[in-house]
Amino acid sequence: MKIINLKLYNFRNYWSLSLDFSKKQNIIIGENGAGKTNIVEAIYVLAITKSFRGTLDKVLIKRNQNSMSIEGTVRDKINHNYKLKLSENGKIVKIDNNKIAKLSNYISKINVILFTPEHTSVIKDSPTARRNLINIEISQIEIGYLHLLNEYNKVLKQRNAFLKLMYVNKLASPDYLWILTEKLIDLGLEICTYRQNFIENINKYYDDINYDITRRKGLKVSYVSVYKNKTKNELMAKYKAYLDRDIIIGKTNIGIHHDDFVFSLSGHNLKDYGSEGEQKNAIVCFKLAEIEFFIKDRGIYPILILDDLFSCLDGKKINNILKKLNKNLQIFITTTDLKNINTKILNNCTVFSVKNEKVVKKEYE
Repeated sequence: MKIINLKLYNFRNYWSLSLDFSKKQNIIIGENGAGKTNIVEAIYVLAITKSFRGTLDKVLIKRNQNSMSIEGTVRDKINHNYKLKLSENGKIVKIDNNKIAKLSNYISKINVILFTPEHTSVIKDSPTARRNLINIEISQIEIGYLHLLNEYNKVLKQRNAFLKLMYVNKLASPDYLWILTEKLIDLGLEICTYRQNFIENINKYYDDINYDITRRKGLKVSYVSVYKNKTKNELMAKYKAYLDRDIIIGKTNIGIHHDDFVFSLSGHNLKDYGSEGEQKNAIVCFKLAEIEFFIKDRGIYPILILDDLFSCLDGKKINNILKKLNKNLQIFITTTDLKNINTKILNNCTVFSVKNEKVVKKEYE
C-alpha cells in the first residue's frame, strides 16, 4: 500500500498543497512549527478520519475558513482515490467519488502505522490511552471491529442512564436493565476475542524484535479483561453481583470499557518498574511487531509514519531500526535535521523541505 499523491485544501496552515511521494522513503524536514507534521497528520486523517494529536476536528480547518479537504491517490494493487471533507456540517468520506455512509466502513481501507512522541507516554498513561491505541490498530485490520465498539458504547450509555433512573425510582423494574446487560455481554465477548487475538499475534514478533534492537529478552504485552475466558452466564453473574454498586454510582463498573494492556519486561510491569528508555523502546517494538503482523499474517504492507522519532530515541538506535524495516514499505519520516539520518539511508530517500508554508521536493544529494 502506497500513497502516491496528496492534496490539501485549507488544512491546518496550508491553503492548497499537492505532493507526489516516493513509493519508498520520504523525509519531511523543517523547523518546529513549520508544518512538517501537518503533512503526515493529513495522511493519518485521510486513513483514520481523525487526528493523532487528540485535537478537535475543527482545528484541522485553516483559520477563518469554513471547511477543509484531503485527497489522496492510494495504490493497493490498483489506484484508488480517497477524499475526506470536513465542515460545520460534519465529515464526508468518498472512495473513487462514491460517498461512504458510515465511517466504520471506510477506516479499514488505508492501513497506516504511526509512531509519534506522544506514544511514548502510553505505558505511563491511563488504561483509556492504551485502549485507544489498541482500538485504532485493530480497527484498521478488522472491518467489523469499529462497528462493534460503537454498538457497545451505545448500549453502555443506555445501561448507565437506566441505572440512574433506578437510583431515583426505587420501584423501577430491573427487567430492561438485564436486557441491556445481555446485549452488552454479547458485544463485549466479540470485542474481547478481537483484542485477545490481536495481542497474541503481536507477541509472536514482539520479543524477537526487542532482542534484535536491545539484545535483551522478555518483552511482552498482556491483555487484562474481566471478559477473558468467561462464559456468558459467568459474566451475567458478575454484573448481578455489582448491581447495587452500579445503581449507587450510576455507572457500569465492569466490562470491556475497563480493559487494560500491560507492557512488561522480564515479568516486571514497565509502567511501575521500567525506565523511560525501556518504555519508549517497548512502544517502538510494539509498532514494529504490528508491521510484521500486517505483512506476514495479512499480506498487507502498511504505510509507516515516523513523526519526530529522533526526539525520542538516540540516532544510532533509530538508524538500526530503519535498516531493519522491510524494503517494500512506504515510509514517512519527519525531522528537524538530516544529520540525524545515516547517509546510506538518505541515498534512497525523497526529501521534502518545509519552510514558510511552502514545501520543496528534492532528491537527496
